[in-house]
Amino acid sequence: MTIPHAVTRDAINAAYPIIAPHIRRTPVLTVSAANLGLDPNLSPIALKLEFLQYSGSFKARGATYNLMTAPVPEAGVVAASGGNHGAALAWAARRMNAKCKIFVFSFTPKAKIDRIKSFGAEVEPVDGGFDELMSATHAYAEKTGARLVHAYDEVGTLTGQGTCALEFMEDCALDTLLVAVGGGGLIGGIAAYVAGHAKVVAVEPEAAPTLHMALEAGRPIAAPAGGIAADSLGPAQVGNLMFPIAQSSVNASLLVPDSAIAEARQTLWDQARIVTEPGGATALAALLSGAYAPAPGERVGVVLCGANTDAVSFG
Repeated sequence: MTIPHAVTRDAINAAYPIIAPHIRRTPVLTVSAANLGLDPNLSPIALKLEFLQYSGSFKARGATYNLMTAPVPEAGVVAASGGNHGAALAWAARRMNAKCKIFVFSFTPKAKIDRIKSFGAEVEPVDGGFDELMSATHAYAEKTGARLVHAYDEVGTLTGQGTCALEFMEDCALDTLLVAVGGGGLIGGIAAYVAGHAKVVAVEPEAAPTLHMALEAGRPIAAPAGGIAADSLGPAQVGNLMFPIAQSSVNASLLVPDSAIAEARQTLWDQARIVTEPGGATALAALLSGAYAPAPGERVGVVLCGANTDAVSFG
C-alpha cells in the first residue's frame, strides 16, 4: 500500500491495520474530576496514555506508517526534530535495519538526544532555529539520497498520528478531545478522524502560540517558540497540510502559561505517578487551569502525548 494523497478518516482507518502489529495500543486511564482538583460533579476525565507508545511519544505511529508505505533508500532516512520525532524515526528505522540521521536543536534536552542514540541513529545538533535545522536536513538529504521524513507536514505522518484518535474513540465515548499542538501533526490527524463525531480543542503554551496565531491570521505564520515545552511544541509555524484541517475541524484554540503546564505535570505525578515531559502535559493544563471548562455531563478525553524527559532518576 502507498500513502494516500489526503488525510481523511477513511485513510486513517486503512492505515491502522498496517501499523497495528508494530505499535502499542496505548491504554486509557479514567480519573475522577475530584482527583484532578476539578468540580467533583463533572464527568470522569479519560487520559490517553500515549507517552507509553514505543519511543516515548505518539510519533511512533507516523514514523512507522511512513516507513512501511514507501521505499527506504540505501542511504536511509533523515529528519529534523526537537527530539520526539527523531526518537520515533530512529526506532522505526532500526526495526527495518535502515540507516537514520537526526538533526536536532542545540538546545534539545540530553534525555531526548540519548533516546535517539539508543535506537542507533546518528545525531547532529544545529545552532539556530527551525529554519537552520531544516536547511541542514535538506542539505544532507540532497547530498546522500536519504529519504526526508517530516515531523508533521507530511500526509503519511498525519495519517499515522490519526490512529491515536481511532483507538481513543473506540475505547471511550467522548464528546471532546484536548490535544497539545506543536507543528500540528497530532491534532491534524486527530481532527481529520473525529470531525463531526466529537469536538477537538487545541492547547498550546502562551510562549509558543503557533496554531493560535495561524488561525487568527488565516494562514500559517511564524510564531514565538519559547517556554518550557519549546523542544516539542515550538516549531517555526504549523504545517501547511494540517492548517485547513484545523480551520474546518478544530473547535477551539486555547493558550496556557508555563506555570499551568508545570502544575499539570505535578498533578499527574501526585495523583497517578505519571511522568510526562512538559509538552505531554500541556493539553491537561487547559483543563486544570480552567482555560477549558467542561459542561456538566461532558465526556472529556485528554491525550498525554510524550514522556521523553530526564525528570526522574533512579539509583
